[in-house]
Amino acid sequence: VIRSEKLSGKSVEDRPELATLMQFMRDGDELVVVRLDRLGRSTRDVLNLVHELDQKGASLRVLDPELTTGGDVGRIVVTVLGMVAEMERKFILERQRAGIEAAKARGIYAGVGRLKSVPDEEIRRRHAAGEGPTAIAKALGIGRTSVYRALGATKNANGGNETGDP
Repeated sequence: VIRSEKLSGKSVEDRPELATLMQFMRDGDELVVVRLDRLGRSTRDVLNLVHELDQKGASLRVLDPELTTGGDVGRIVVTVLGMVAEMERKFILERQRAGIEAAKARGIYAGVGRLKSVPDEEIRRRHAAGEGPTAIAKALGIGRTSVYRALGATKNANGGNETGDP
């Protein structure tokens, strides 16, 4: 059975596919993951999952790098790789924090997302001049969603926005 999940491996909590897999693992089964960090980035989480698999008589196979917990050496390698994945996660968060602090110091950190490439006023001016959202987006090299967002930012008197939407 092949299952996939598009959630972060930083925690095993709130991962319904993983929970389903673990619930149905039986003696002789093998859980296969592409990389260990896809299973979990916390050494404790990975080791707990390996222990749970072991209790059920199942094993873990990691494809990159190729290893399995079917033997003692595999369990040791999984432990070491789990620790490396956890360290890597900490390094990523530290670099992210440092980047945010540097951006704040330069006055270019907006808090969420990247800075707007086109001011809302320009979009509204073009719309007031009769240009449609698609034409505005094409002319300014931005997505239509950005145009609608800018037009929706100004509410009119009846509670709708400039686009006429409620």
